[in-house]
Amino acid sequence: MAFDGARALVVGDYITPASGEHAGQLGPWSGVLEATGLAPRSTPVKVAFVVYGTALVGLAAAFAARASWAWGALLVGAALGLWYIPFGTLLNGAILVLLLTALRPRRS
Repeated sequence: MAFDGARALVVGDYITPASGEHAGQLGPWSGVLEATGLAPRSTPVKVAFVVYGTALVGLAAAFAARASWAWGALLVGAALGLWYIPFGTLLNGAILVLLLTALRPRRS
C-alpha cells in the first residue's frame, strides 16, 4: 500500500490493469471506501495508503527486532488492513493467522 499510494501521489493514479475488462479500474476495495463516503482516488486516501503501508512495514520490522510491544501493534495493524480487498485481506489475514498461532508471544 505504501508503494501504490506513493506512486499514486507522484504519477496521479494507482496501479490498475492496462487491458481487459477491468482496464483502469480499481479493485473491490474502492467500493468499500466509496460506501464510507471517501473518494478512492483523492489525495487524502493516497496519503493514508502511504502512512498505513509505511507503518505496517515499520511494525513488521519492530516485530522482527523482537520489540516487546510489536506483537500487539502488528496484530492491530494487520486487522486494520483487512478491508483492502483482495490483496490486503489475503496478506493481512495470513499475518493474523501467523501471529495468533505460530508467532504468539510466550508467557513466562
